[in-house]
Amino acid sequence: MNDESQNKMGSPTPEELRQQVERTRDELGQTVEALAGKADVKAQAKEKTAAAKKQASEKTAELKEQAAEKTAAAREQAAEKATAVKEQAAEKSAELKEQAAEKTAAAKDQAAEKAAAVREQAAAATAQIREKAAQAAQAVKDRTPDPVQEKTAQAATQVRESAARAGQFAVDRTPGPLLEKADRVAKAARANRTPLLAGGAVLVAFLLIRRGRGHNK
Repeated sequence: MNDESQNKMGSPTPEELRQQVERTRDELGQTVEALAGKADVKAQAKEKTAAAKKQASEKTAELKEQAAEKTAAAREQAAEKATAVKEQAAEKSAELKEQAAEKTAAAKDQAAEKAAAVREQAAAATAQIREKAAQAAQAVKDRTPDPVQEKTAQAATQVRESAARAGQFAVDRTPGPLLEKADRVAKAARANRTPLLAGGAVLVAFLLIRRGRGHNK
């Protein structure tokens, strides 16, 4: 048995060994390339993930900054509007106060003018009443005999004395608030005392004359 038969029986030849080494080398190269490719994909994925995170962070910061700017602008606009509204309200309030003051002053002036006109009319009417009462009293006096005038004077004196006694009695028995009201009424009566006295004198004289005529009949 020679070497050739032994190679044919089971031992590889050098050529076959070289081919096997080359095939193994090729397979290893392909495996290394595949592993390198897989490693490169993972690295790329990591890079992409990091880039995406960075972009997201930058976008979030940008959005936050824009939101802060919009919020600040909105606050500034709201503050400006609130200030404008306050100024308008203050101006309107001042205008209304001024109008109210003008109306009040005008009303006071009108009331004062009306009061003055009423006082003038009252004074004129009082003067006319006094004049007429004086004329009537003088006419009655001119037509009344002296005895009747004396009786009239006596009657007037008696009336005043009776009134004074009645007034003192009323004062003694009247509470304080009623006395104050009576005092005001008395002041008003004193303001028109002359027409009242003249009228009273005319009335007393008329009654005495009538009584005298009745006795003469």
